[in-house]
Amino acid sequence: MNTPVPPAPEPPHDPRSAAGSGPEITYGECRQCGTLIAGLDGRYSCGVCGWVNPHSEGHRPLPRAEDDRHRIAGRDTNRLG
Repeated sequence: MNTPVPPAPEPPHDPRSAAGSGPEITYGECRQCGTLIAGLDGRYSCGVCGWVNPHSEGHRPLPRAEDDRHRIAGRDTNRLG
């Protein structure tokens, strides 16, 4: 049985400080099983029980595909099939 490790306290998040920087690794506790989990910008997925928080709970908007500088214009290579 895994004993959940209590999450380390996070400093208060200031969305203005993240403007223009890359994604932040954030830590939290799984709301279903209590496992310590890491995510990007407050978006989490637990690898133990499968719980996922809504993406709307993230600290900032998700990037758009058009903002990816490595994306080839006119070509959608991220689709299956």
